[in-house]
Amino acid sequence: MRPRTCSWCRPLRLLPRGAPLALWVALSALVGCGDDSASPVSPEAEPTTAAATATPIVWTFVSTGGAHSCGLAADQRAYCWGLNDDGQLGDGTLVTRSRPVPVALGLRFTQVSAGEYFTCGLTTDSLVYCWGTNENGQLGIGTRTGQLKPVLVKGGRRYSGVTTGGEYGCAVTTANRAYCWGANYHGQLGDNTTTERLTPVAVRGGLSFRRVVSGAAHTCGVTLADKGYCWGDNNNGKLGYGSTFGDRYVPTAVAGALSFRQVTAGNAHTCGVTVNQKAYCWGSNSEGGLGDGTTSSRASPRAVAGGLTFTQAVAAAGHSCGVTTGHVAYCWGDNFAGRLGDGTTTDRVTPTPVAGGIRFDGVAPGGIHSCGVTALDRVYCWGQNAFGQLGNGSRTGPETCQFEIPCSTKPEQVIGAS
Repeated sequence: MRPRTCSWCRPLRLLPRGAPLALWVALSALVGCGDDSASPVSPEAEPTTAAATATPIVWTFVSTGGAHSCGLAADQRAYCWGLNDDGQLGDGTLVTRSRPVPVALGLRFTQVSAGEYFTCGLTTDSLVYCWGTNENGQLGIGTRTGQLKPVLVKGGRRYSGVTTGGEYGCAVTTANRAYCWGANYHGQLGDNTTTERLTPVAVRGGLSFRRVVSGAAHTCGVTLADKGYCWGDNNNGKLGYGSTFGDRYVPTAVAGALSFRQVTAGNAHTCGVTVNQKAYCWGSNSEGGLGDGTTSSRASPRAVAGGLTFTQAVAAAGHSCGVTTGHVAYCWGDNFAGRLGDGTTTDRVTPTPVAGGIRFDGVAPGGIHSCGVTALDRVYCWGQNAFGQLGNGSRTGPETCQFEIPCSTKPEQVIGAS
């Protein structure tokens, strides 16, 4: 299949219904998408819900994709909301939703990961299920047929974690081995080829991983020895091995002597948190997504400015977000449609607190919106909202950002399920 030029890159689908072509062209340039986008598609209309609970869900986890979000409730059931034109919400329909809907089949999950127009989850019995678009085999089920409900990933392996990216997914087994599937045009599957895979293949190198994270077209992981490795697309130096060119088809060590607790691959950059809770980022930095106070790209880790101590730092599509040891959420980089959550649409080259004084346990920046789960087990989202991906029951605001796009520049609480 022909690769797209970036993750979360069907810009037309980020636009309000009936948006003019000129608006599509402008947004295409902003998100860095090429000329291989699809024609404008309007999602199915969301039906009016006569009886919907007003009680917020008690959340334990949240994940964001291109224009949809998913989370786990305290009872380990998965819910999704936002754009659904490929079935990425997993509710058995193609209806876009502005508030959470339960993922079909009643499976219990320990993790859910929203990717680009597809989603995967790890069940309580250590199996991976995926749903949504499947044109590059990103569901890992042995075909290219999309699915509206969860389908078991092939291979019969037991996993401890799963991650979704642009058009591919990866997972770590209970024996700490990494497997990936789907698109592989930059070697992001790590099997020393660029061959698309419809079922999981082992990442080469024999490394024992604690965790791996899929980006647009590159993957990063942390070994049991706390060392960072990346592989796949190295445009702008996002693999972090010291060069700004040269894809890598197998895991390649991140430059320097840093010991990492986590490394997260985004669209064009990467971030990680060290064992001493300092955040570092590398790769593209045109909008300040590295948070080092500049807009200069880096081919090896660069400390995030401000001297903050982080429990989490996540790279996304031109922006990054993290949570400090004091439960304060910060974001930096591209602030299109308010996805930094600081009450503005101004780009930031250093970490800026998310507005509202909310105590967060985790954040999940996505394609053009961001979400976080609080210390009180609530989920808040901010940024673009044309498809209800903020989960506040609306697709019209509460604000209007650039190009008349519905948005919120501050956190909006996700409401009860449909």
